[in-house]
Amino acid sequence: MSTTKPRNGVGVHPDRRNMPVDDHQRHTDLPMRRGTLATQRKTLERGLCRDTGSMLRSSSLAEDSLPTAVPMLLTMVEGPGRLPVDEDTQEVLRGKLRLLQPDSPEVIALFTELSSHIHSISSEENTILLTFKTFEEIWKFTTYYSLGFLDQCMESLLFDQKFWIQSLDRDDLGIAVSVPEDSLHLMVKGLLMQEGSFFASCSSNQIFDSSTCGGDLYLEQGDVAQFEPPILGSGWSVLSLNDGARGTTQKPALEPLIPFYQWFLKSCPENVLVGGGKPVCNFPLRFAQGTCRALAEYHGQGPDELSLAAGDRVAVVGRLVSGFEWFLGRAEATGVLGLVQTALVEPADNLCESTDIYLDAEERSFFCFKEESIIQETTALLKKNSQSDIGYVYKLDLIPQQDGVKLAEQRSSLEHVDADTRLELKANMERILAPSPHRGTQSETESAADPVLRAPPPSPPPEAPCFTVHAPVEGTPDGELFAPLLSFLEGAAYRREFAVLYGATADLLSSSLFAGHADEDALVAFLSVARETARKRRLHWAQSRACFLLGLQCAGRSKFSQARVYLEEALAVPKEAFADVRLLAALYANLAHIHLLQKNAEKYVAAAERLTAAAMALPECAASAKDHVEALQYALRKAVLTRNKMAEARACFVLAKCHRLRGEDEAALPYVERLLELSAAAAAEEGGSDGVPPSRVCLGLGRIYGALGRPHLSVCAARRAASEPAATLGDCLGALALVLERRDEVSWLGGGEGALPCHAVTYLRRALALGEGPRGEGGEEGEGEGERHALSHALTLCLSGLLQRHGMDGHAVRVVRAFVDRRRRAPGLAAGEGRSTLVWLAWLCIRDGQEDAALDVLDAIMQSPPSEHGATPQDGLVLNMRGIALRRQGHLRRAAESYRAADDICEEFDDMSNWAVCQANFGLLCLKAGAKTLAERHLTRALELFSGLEQEGPGLQLVYVLLELGRHYLEQGRLRYGQGCLEWALLLAIKAGLADCHLTATQQLCRLYGEVRPDQARCIVYNEHQLPLLAARGDRSREGDVLQAISEQYLSLGTAKAYRVALDCTKRSLGIFIDLGQREQEAHAWLQAGKIYHMLGQKELVDLYIQVAQDVGLITGDTGFVLALLEATGDVFHNSSQDRDKAVCFYRDRALPIALKTGSEASRLRLCHKLVDLLLSLRRHDDAVEFAQTALDISITLEERLSERVAYHRLATIYQHLGQWELAEHHYLKALALCPAPLQFDEETLYYARVYQTLGDIIFYDLKDPHDAAGYYHLALAAAMDLGNKRAQLRLCTRLATIYHNYLVDRQLSLCFYQRARAFATELNVRRVDLSASQRQIPRR
Repeated sequence: MSTTKPRNGVGVHPDRRNMPVDDHQRHTDLPMRRGTLATQRKTLERGLCRDTGSMLRSSSLAEDSLPTAVPMLLTMVEGPGRLPVDEDTQEVLRGKLRLLQPDSPEVIALFTELSSHIHSISSEENTILLTFKTFEEIWKFTTYYSLGFLDQCMESLLFDQKFWIQSLDRDDLGIAVSVPEDSLHLMVKGLLMQEGSFFASCSSNQIFDSSTCGGDLYLEQGDVAQFEPPILGSGWSVLSLNDGARGTTQKPALEPLIPFYQWFLKSCPENVLVGGGKPVCNFPLRFAQGTCRALAEYHGQGPDELSLAAGDRVAVVGRLVSGFEWFLGRAEATGVLGLVQTALVEPADNLCESTDIYLDAEERSFFCFKEESIIQETTALLKKNSQSDIGYVYKLDLIPQQDGVKLAEQRSSLEHVDADTRLELKANMERILAPSPHRGTQSETESAADPVLRAPPPSPPPEAPCFTVHAPVEGTPDGELFAPLLSFLEGAAYRREFAVLYGATADLLSSSLFAGHADEDALVAFLSVARETARKRRLHWAQSRACFLLGLQCAGRSKFSQARVYLEEALAVPKEAFADVRLLAALYANLAHIHLLQKNAEKYVAAAERLTAAAMALPECAASAKDHVEALQYALRKAVLTRNKMAEARACFVLAKCHRLRGEDEAALPYVERLLELSAAAAAEEGGSDGVPPSRVCLGLGRIYGALGRPHLSVCAARRAASEPAATLGDCLGALALVLERRDEVSWLGGGEGALPCHAVTYLRRALALGEGPRGEGGEEGEGEGERHALSHALTLCLSGLLQRHGMDGHAVRVVRAFVDRRRRAPGLAAGEGRSTLVWLAWLCIRDGQEDAALDVLDAIMQSPPSEHGATPQDGLVLNMRGIALRRQGHLRRAAESYRAADDICEEFDDMSNWAVCQANFGLLCLKAGAKTLAERHLTRALELFSGLEQEGPGLQLVYVLLELGRHYLEQGRLRYGQGCLEWALLLAIKAGLADCHLTATQQLCRLYGEVRPDQARCIVYNEHQLPLLAARGDRSREGDVLQAISEQYLSLGTAKAYRVALDCTKRSLGIFIDLGQREQEAHAWLQAGKIYHMLGQKELVDLYIQVAQDVGLITGDTGFVLALLEATGDVFHNSSQDRDKAVCFYRDRALPIALKTGSEASRLRLCHKLVDLLLSLRRHDDAVEFAQTALDISITLEERLSERVAYHRLATIYQHLGQWELAEHHYLKALALCPAPLQFDEETLYYARVYQTLGDIIFYDLKDPHDAAGYYHLALAAAMDLGNKRAQLRLCTRLATIYHNYLVDRQLSLCFYQRARAFATELNVRRVDLSASQRQIPRR
């Protein structure tokens, strides 16, 4: 597996080459072999397990021999079965992994919450390798993995919002994360051994050498003990959790407990951890409810125990847990309540297993709020995010006209909408628009819409009265002083006022429940006298509770022995059974705490066992024992040791509730996470669970994550809650509210204020589906139905608006259509909201290309009962929208009439903002019709109206008008006006934060200064301004192209500083192309960087970059691309003044054979021409002949006249330099013969003059034929005269005068040419004319 080691502790991409800047080293990938997903997974797991296993085998000798990393394999899946998708979609995942930046803030924040560190990323294997530094990290990671949070985190991290909202048509498309269990297990075991002792169960019966007793320590298979790895060659140390016995051995057979058990047992005090004997699980039912039967007679040892006769039937109060010593029962014959030993009963006929760990409705609502309150608050929240302006703000015609083919396809796809469907829609719209006799009152509407209004909070529990502490006064009876207190404390039954009393602390007693005492000693004295008074008056329950208060006060003063005496007295005082079991639980909780502090293990276990029975029976047990959590930990320890999952879930819930009541979210978190694991496992089993569904626990967990500053996990918990099969409407709404609360803290949500993130589409769809229950049907509204209809309306608008914003117009239309159908069955909204919804439906239909349907909706609105005051502003809105629909249908005249009617209504109501929109639409219509002048007039008028509006900031409509007007001016050639409009639009878009318009204006300005009105400096500025905009949109491909364009622009400046800036841009684009896997662009970027290094003179890097470019080109497998790349590489040296001979290698030895093999004659011709030109400049004339002849042959074959003429000319030049004068003359004449006649350009005439002069020189000087030479010179002179080139005429006249004077002996012609030469010399200020025959000039080309 190819991976890349991290730099500074952060992993980097395996397929990203490190660009050689300082060390000049090239990093390349090892080849990857691809197979099926199953093969990859098995190979990955097999390899990691083998490696980690070999490391761990030596862990007893070296603590640092740990597995280096754990692989996290990612797979794209879909459907309920979570099956792998096609290879193309898997390739999308690989591309996203290539783009993943491990050192980016969002990635670091996410994996920090996941308690892991990225070691490296292998995109080709869809794998992220993770490392862990401590056991706590891997414990938390495994928890998140088992809860399914890793899937959701990776989905949200790797894919942008648009991907998920555009994948609605695919069933449950997502990412499945799998971690090899063996490698994860080995990593956990290694970290446990590294940190020291850990807990494990024996995998077989074993005997250990005992160090605490005379005999050996014997542990059976499944027994849990604490093991400590050997140190310096010693054996393993073992601590039995049953009795605290210790032992040693060399090679124990053990299996570590799961990470949660490790953490919990390590967090337990030693007295809680050890003792109690080996749990006995002899009761046939593990977690029972119902009735059982006594096996033998039993006499209770105190008022808390239930006395039974053999055969008595006992109703289980709460739950009976196998392995626990006691449970709370009620004798059916007498109704007496008390503790019963589990070993003394057997199941009766109606005793059964329970799958519900919650004892009452209050416990079931611990993780959730009331659904009515959630509906009200969510409705108000959604209304703030919905399309609130759809009923009164005109729409600007921003929809681009589709091309004919696409429009035809779309219209054909809509032909299935038959007449019946359209009639049904019309009927539904008529019912919506018709006046309804039933209307919600204004107060009801405002109450539903006001986000400040909330459901009334639950009534607080009654507070205990405050008692005044009086000092005893002689002569005053004690009964008068203590009567209020004793009256309050007396009574066998539990009262709600006692809740504060049982959960109080010493400080609370002293400060709140009692007043008037100088110090704590005075309070203790007062309570002592009250206790004695109750004893004398035989008020047993008042005496018991007074003893309890004294015990609390003494424990608060650290007088634990005295407190224990008082608490034990409180248990022994009642003469009848404890009816107030809450008091019993509080007594045992405090006693267990004191025994634990005094290290009295035997009494602690006895008290903890009884407290555990209360915890399994009483919902209020957590409140009574919330200040003594360690006493409740015994119940969880017992459940863990007996492997009783239901008891473990109940204990986790009680501990979590206890910590939440104390405001300790961090301490409650592990118990809630474990509770969710157990709840999900129970729900997945056959029959499921009768308790709270996992979705409720997920919501509670998400709120805890949010409170602890872990927003990513909070969002994941919310998403899982909404996706649970048993999730309710309240669960989905609660999850949505949780996500919206966290959207500013999680980068991938990114909705911003007033905009829903794309992740909300999942919750909105699910909530709409759940809201279509039976209560939403029928004609009559039941209680709360108005709120549900308001919620459905808000959900519909938000969901359709979210879909429309991301181009999913068809889905949005279906959502609103479904709401219209439901609205027809169950009316409940105001008529104005119904009309606005229909207007929104019409707009969505227009955007989706369903203009006919849109016109039907708009016509229905226009035909609805008119207002008493005539036309309304909403009529203008409908007319404006009709104009847009008609324009898209091509009915320009009807559209103009509709716009004109809307314009009149705006003018009538002085509605300036909508009037400006209407004028802009009129202008756009005129542009479509070709009326440029009229269009300019209306657009300018719209611009004036927009500019005169008093609003906080410019809107999208003004910016769009400026862009259209600027584009119009540029097309008309009025560049100055176009420039002004575009720059104005840019400034307004920046001010208003309109990202799309901002980018569009910048791109238009780049085109203006790059093509229409070239201005290199401004073009560079706007291109650089465009880069952060593209980065914000995530358009990395376009960002790379812009960087390449900037690089080319800087190169054209021709300075060393510009070259270095160009190099930086090229390297940035190179990184982007590598991430995107765009091999061709990557190869060009490597080559561009090498070219710049060549221009900078850094020759040691040029060959390196060029070689990498060729390697990347070969990876593409495209021969044509490789050929073009090699030719471009040769051009780097050919077009330079340095190392030009290197171009020969690329042209001749590399590119030309490929062109010959592929049969690309055009490429061969081009390469041969370049080789000839290059070899001529290098004066390698012998080598140039072959390629010049080949170029000539190919030109003749391809009938390329210009190329053929060039080939003849170059051959003539080569033969001239080689001294083959006849061949040179022949090829020059061939080149001249291919010239067009008559001559059209001065360049062609100049070419004639030069070639004929060259021919004359060859004939005169080399072939010694003055007669023929004179003929060529005459032709050259004629061309020079036609061209008007006096210097050429001077030179040619001189030659001709020389020939006629010295060789042809024609004095008259000699004198004529001499005089003409003297005249040109005088005019050109040439001093003398040399007529000797020794002057010669041979051109090089």
